Amino acid sequence: MSFIDSHCHLDAAVFDADREGVIRRALDAGVETMVAIGSGDGPPDLEAGIRLAEAHDCIYATVGVHPHDASKATEETWSRLATLAAHEKVVAIGEIGLDYHYDFSPRETQRLVFARQLDLARDAGLPIVIHTREAWGDTMELIKAHWPADGRGGIFHCFSGGPAEAEQALELGFLLSFSGIITFPKSGDVRAALRATPLERLLIETDAPYLAPVPWRGRRNEPAYVVETAKKVAEIKGLPLQEVAAATSANWKRLCLQETVKDR
Repeated sequence: MSFIDSHCHLDAAVFDADREGVIRRALDAGVETMVAIGSGDGPPDLEAGIRLAEAHDCIYATVGVHPHDASKATEETWSRLATLAAHEKVVAIGEIGLDYHYDFSPRETQRLVFARQLDLARDAGLPIVIHTREAWGDTMELIKAHWPADGRGGIFHCFSGGPAEAEQALELGFLLSFSGIITFPKSGDVRAALRATPLERLLIETDAPYLAPVPWRGRRNEPAYVVETAKKVAEIKGLPLQEVAAATSANWKRLCLQETVKDR
């Protein structure tokens, strides 16, 4: 039985002392693939995920500008992202989107940078990894305006909405990725969204080093712990763990490998 952690930040400084051990523990736990999100500390460095993917067969990468870093983007950012999107281990543009909780970048700047990355991903033929926090309406509006309704889809990472938001995202062809949040006692709406999401549209992730699932909540998260999230998915959906592992892995491979390697 094997698992895929569809979203982790292995470049984070909290892993500097034992990053290789973290990767080894994930492999030992049955996590065959990890997706290193390449937003890092933002422009001008856009290769945080690629550096890890080049060093490890088990790691793939994304590239993109996180909404927190939207104000750092320049014209050079766009030309560099377009080049990096063609890298053989880059599987998506992300994480991109809107974050109105922290407002680390002005909201209008976030919207412009998000829209431009949607266009870039469309031109590159890559799926997208969406971050949205307290910005659901604007996020959906921009996706509808800039993302092709051709079934290409993408991923709503660390899904934290309820059944209504899940339905909207699913109608647009997206996969929903669930994290350790589903193990938190007060996350009933997210668990309800999980129940409403078909198995063939599900992914699992850690968002490590953040959001460690119970029983590690409050500690540093790491990719090995995605297995605990998978166990909770199996419990909530009333399915064998092996079926959840197989389906979520197949879902990710269908979206992120078949669409990106077919012309390479």
